[in-house]
Amino acid sequence: MKPMPREPLPRHLPASPVAWLERLLEASSPAAVAAVVVDMVRVAPLCRAAVVLWWLPGQAQPECRPAARLDEAEMALVQRALDSELPQLDPALSLLACRLCRPGAAVLLVQLDGGAVGAPPDRQLPMPLLQLAGRQLQRTLELTDLQHSHDQLERSETLQRALLSISDLSGSDLEMPDMLLGIHGIVSTLMYAENFFIVRYDAARASLRFLYYADTQDDAGPGPEEMPAARWHGTLTWHLLTGGRPLMGTAEEIHALLGDAYRLVGPESLDWLGVPMLRDGAACGALVVQTYEHGIRYTAEDRALLQFVGSHILTALERKQGKDDLERHVRERTLELAELNRGLQQEVAERQRAERLQAALFQIAQLATADIDQQTFYQQVHTIVGSLINAKNFFIALVDERGETLTFPYAVDVTGETYEDRPLSRGLSEYVLEHGAFVVDREGMAEMIARGEIDAYSTGTPSICWLGVPLWDGDRAIGLVAVQSYTEQITYGVAEQELLGFVASQIATSLQRRRVADALQHAYAQLELRVHERTRALRKEISERERIQQQLRHQVMHDPLTGLPNRDHLRDRIERSLALVRDTHGARCALLYIDVDRFKVINDSLGHLAGDAVLKEVAHRLQGCVREPDVVARLSGDEFAILLDRVDCPDTATTVANRVLQALGQPLPVAGRELQPSASLGIALGDRRYGQADDLLRDADIALYRAKELGRKRYALFDDTLAKNLVDELSMEGELRLALQRDEFQPYLQPICRLETGELVGYEALLRWHHPERGVLLPGAFLKVAEDCGQIELIDWQLFERACAAVTRLPERASFLTFNVSALHLRHRDFDQRLLAMIARTGLAPSRVIVEVTEGSLLDDPERVRGTLERLRQAGVGAALDDFGTGYSSLNYLHSLPLRMLKIDQTFVQALDAGSTNSSTVVEAILALAHALEIQVIAEGIETSRQRALLRDMACELGQGFLLGRPHPLEHWLGEPA
Repeated sequence: MKPMPREPLPRHLPASPVAWLERLLEASSPAAVAAVVVDMVRVAPLCRAAVVLWWLPGQAQPECRPAARLDEAEMALVQRALDSELPQLDPALSLLACRLCRPGAAVLLVQLDGGAVGAPPDRQLPMPLLQLAGRQLQRTLELTDLQHSHDQLERSETLQRALLSISDLSGSDLEMPDMLLGIHGIVSTLMYAENFFIVRYDAARASLRFLYYADTQDDAGPGPEEMPAARWHGTLTWHLLTGGRPLMGTAEEIHALLGDAYRLVGPESLDWLGVPMLRDGAACGALVVQTYEHGIRYTAEDRALLQFVGSHILTALERKQGKDDLERHVRERTLELAELNRGLQQEVAERQRAERLQAALFQIAQLATADIDQQTFYQQVHTIVGSLINAKNFFIALVDERGETLTFPYAVDVTGETYEDRPLSRGLSEYVLEHGAFVVDREGMAEMIARGEIDAYSTGTPSICWLGVPLWDGDRAIGLVAVQSYTEQITYGVAEQELLGFVASQIATSLQRRRVADALQHAYAQLELRVHERTRALRKEISERERIQQQLRHQVMHDPLTGLPNRDHLRDRIERSLALVRDTHGARCALLYIDVDRFKVINDSLGHLAGDAVLKEVAHRLQGCVREPDVVARLSGDEFAILLDRVDCPDTATTVANRVLQALGQPLPVAGRELQPSASLGIALGDRRYGQADDLLRDADIALYRAKELGRKRYALFDDTLAKNLVDELSMEGELRLALQRDEFQPYLQPICRLETGELVGYEALLRWHHPERGVLLPGAFLKVAEDCGQIELIDWQLFERACAAVTRLPERASFLTFNVSALHLRHRDFDQRLLAMIARTGLAPSRVIVEVTEGSLLDDPERVRGTLERLRQAGVGAALDDFGTGYSSLNYLHSLPLRMLKIDQTFVQALDAGSTNSSTVVEAILALAHALEIQVIAEGIETSRQRALLRDMACELGQGFLLGRPHPLEHWLGEPA
């Protein structure tokens, strides 16, 4: 409350306390009491302005008289006054606050003159009068609270009556229009609802329908028919239904809320209120009230009331609609049931007739296969037909095979008339055969005779009614079945004709089946005789075929040269032995895999005939080493196998193996020569671990190759070590591929120094594998596997490029880099081009690169290697001969190859410590020869000071070894942390 100048006092203010009291007593509302208090305080000499604040029950914000906006500091002072019995003074704001009443929550806030801040409250304000005013204000607040509660009760009662009325309407017998009119009247008791409409909305069908519409300005309005919701797009009704939220306000307020999305339909109202009727959060319809009169406005309380009532109206509408739908459905269903009952009765009759017919047809079908004679068959057919229609006079007529005579195999007639076979003529039976089934009475027969369609003498005894149906075999009539009546009481119609037609089709089928059955019976007798004769011939053929099959099976399962079982036969026997091993605890078998040593030499030297003779003798000797049920088999070429069906321990298998070695080691005369054959054996013991024969063959083969590696003419027993080695090699192959992808191969650089001064002049790049689990591995741990699986060249090229790139980062004092090039690389004619391209990529000068080759790599094609090294020399890349002295030590290589360096093998260097004269002589000779050819010499493997001193005295210029420096990665030589 900002400071303000003192206002002049109103002229009507009373001049005495009595007058103030009279005004207080006349004040009947909190606002009136507050006005009296403000006027009373403003006459105080030290007061500049005053405000009275009070809180009504349920209100968060206070009412003010006169109206004022208080800041946070002023409201804080007011709150202190409410919590204290004493007036509260804020000297900084020149404000005084005192509580007028409590309960009741009323406070007087006074702005004082600056000089009156320190004066006591009783001098500043008329405290006795304020106390009386507080009590009066308390009474008016209580009265206001009672009036508010009374109004709430009245509204609740009105709302309760409205809801009960709506519920009563939904359960009444009123038609829907009358019920909707009643709902309009109920809403009118709650708020102004002279203009009111109810709309239902179907979101699934995107349609709406105005159930009820009352408007003082729009007499026509929308019709009650269902219409697309899109027709009302943009209207207030459309926004209400699609938004699912209430809309309320004047035309200007709604237009400001919806903007251009608002489209006016019909007269524009002064105030509009609409609420959606929701079911599970989705709009199912809406209630709308509107006014065209000034002074009528809808409030938030009206909106909440209409929303609350709307849910009950929706329930009432749904109940009424459901009731109407149910009544309509009951009426429709009653009509449907009556119609259905009539249909069911007819269907029952038809079904009973069909069941009788079906039973009759089934019985006739059974007769077709029954073991009865023909006459009994006809009699039973007559009985079955008689159960369906009147058939006291019944006959079956058949046309003979030539189609000339009509025979009557069965006939029953109450007149005693006999039915003799006769030629086809122009009687009723012939008419049926030609034109199909028909019914005729006595008059009809007379007319047919008169028209000349039948002859009079062919009709037999005249009947009152006659029915005949042909018996069809495909599209040919083979006869007919007929019934006739001689009394007026028995007649036939369409139903009987249809019934006899069904029976006739089954009779025809049964007749054909019996004819076929008779023919088949005769044919079966003939066939049985022929089968008996053919069986004797087949038995003879089968015996011969079994003999041939056994011979073929033996040929398929045995080797044609030696007569021994072949690989397929052996696999089958191994499978059976392993099955027995798995089923018998502790049982084992053994497989001996045998290879004749150097058989290819025998075959190539003496010819294939001699080789076949050797194989036959080997097979004969192997058969002499075993007994039943053991099996000797030839697998392929010079490979044989022995399956020991049951062994107690490994010694049993090794005993047989020694027996085989001894038997095959005996002299063997072939082609005029005496050979001394031998064999290598692999043994695998079959136990419950083996699931298939191929597994046992594989392990025996592995053991065989182990025996060959050990020097042949021996046996080797398969164990877990051999299996582990194979698995390790396979695992290492995969790890090598991953290592190439992950760049795990790194060059380690070993320094090459001058022996005189120790000066570093170069490096040799050595291969190391940084294995993620086993650490740093030397080449010996993986080189053989890499060579076997063909990955060594990729590894070498990765080493070459990484080493060259590493040297470019080292100081120039290391003038050259050497690395080993294997014979595999030198076999490629483009090796020099590829190497030079790689060096160029790394940025290293070609003159700083020296490739090391061994004498073994020169043996394949010396001229090609010499050309490759010469092209490299012309490009600046040098060559060094590695491990000189351990191979052929050919002097021809020294003067014919373009060599820059020669490396003395470490075996000669290490022998110097032992004082070997021969080693010293060899080293001195190598040095003298190299100096004469102007080739630099590097001594490898220097590990002691004595070796270094001796080599230096022999004028060896360069050396490398652990004494001069161990191999380390690039980071070591750069002084960086690894």
